Amino acid sequence: MESRNGMNRETNTVELKAPEQPSSKLHLPTLLKSDYETDTEVSYTVVADEGQTSFREGPLTETYGYNGSYLGPVLQVRRGQQVHINLQNKLEEETTFHWHGLKIPSDVDGGPHHAIEAEGSAEVDFTVDQEAATLWFHSHAHQKSAEQVYNGLSGLIFVEDEHSDSLDLSKEYGVNDFPLILQERFFDEDNQFNYDTVYNFDGTTGDTPLVNGTIRPYIEVGQEWVRLRVVNGSNARNYQLRLSDESFFYQIATDGGFLETPVERKEFLLSPGERAEIVVDMSKYKVGEEVSLVDISTTEILALQITGDKSGSLKPLPEKLNDLPPVEADSLPDRQIEMSGMGHMVTLNGRKFDLERIDFTVEQGKKEVWDIAVPNTSMMMGDMPHPFHVHGVQFRILSRNGSPPEAYEAGWKDTILVPPGEAIKIEIEFSQPGIFMMHCHILEHEDNGMMGQILVE
Repeated sequence: MESRNGMNRETNTVELKAPEQPSSKLHLPTLLKSDYETDTEVSYTVVADEGQTSFREGPLTETYGYNGSYLGPVLQVRRGQQVHINLQNKLEEETTFHWHGLKIPSDVDGGPHHAIEAEGSAEVDFTVDQEAATLWFHSHAHQKSAEQVYNGLSGLIFVEDEHSDSLDLSKEYGVNDFPLILQERFFDEDNQFNYDTVYNFDGTTGDTPLVNGTIRPYIEVGQEWVRLRVVNGSNARNYQLRLSDESFFYQIATDGGFLETPVERKEFLLSPGERAEIVVDMSKYKVGEEVSLVDISTTEILALQITGDKSGSLKPLPEKLNDLPPVEADSLPDRQIEMSGMGHMVTLNGRKFDLERIDFTVEQGKKEVWDIAVPNTSMMMGDMPHPFHVHGVQFRILSRNGSPPEAYEAGWKDTILVPPGEAIKIEIEFSQPGIFMMHCHILEHEDNGMMGQILVE
């Protein structure tokens, strides 16, 4: 059992409930077809638009989506590729396209400085310079991120490289390799989200779990290793996940890439913005049996139904997944980052976000050590965990309260949950220039001002 379980779940102010409707096959995001692709370049068109989506019996739900009515497709890119993306905003309000986890210059990062007006368009160009990982993209519009993401503006990015090609892992999309965007929503009597009505300034959470926009989803799998790329796409909910029969599985990746080796686990925690890839051994189940991925409250998130016979013996997982560079664990901190407050009183280092203010400057290509903390106070404001996210970079955890990170947290990260009273040291190095955001990934806190700006030069 992981430590910090009680504190980690304090943001979940609304309990999930089992929906009273038949199960449905999991919707798989479309693998977006490129406009053109060569060995060195790829071009995509991504359109933010309004739509109507059928989640439940009854009226359609008014939603936002990318290249569809709700959520978005998967953009597939490779390390070293030049990527060109034509961005189109068909909404009746401005938005941005933030590439969460990509190490790219700030002028194409899609932060609040780079709004695209209603019915506007833009082009972004960058070169992929990082290892294989499951990333995502979503709105980061100034003071509108939470509502636009809640309405559906999220999609996926798969980065691959020669190393990931060489690993003997499950890679057949929709057969043994599945992305899972975890969210939850309230539906009113007319099946509408009504964000303004259910809004909570400490994080808007719903009672109906969704995976890729599917209520009560299931997948059909064979008796083999099944890979689940899990993304916490919720505005504020923390998910503590396990298998319904409490079997072991293996975590193979964090936010920014593969771990050194597979890590055996029985449960795992994801705060908003975090990702984890796990593999589950389905060969021990018989055809016709079912096991579920559940939230620790035992609410079912996804059913895995075994429908395919085993073809040959199950291959062992690779013993080595990655070569992570060493970190300087005893380094003294260069920066102190403190997230504090609740509601409209949230701050980062004692100040609310200002688009015109640079909070500090760092040198491009220079490693720094940051101390990240949430004060543990008995006062009314400040006693909740905050997921800390930095744009344009992947960092490493050096310690939690002076202790080295667990093996499952020792990989590349761009988002980390910081409970009250805990001090977390990270090693961070910006490879790209410009102005980047750092903020709480409870999206309502981000919109309310728990965000700062870093100038990299």
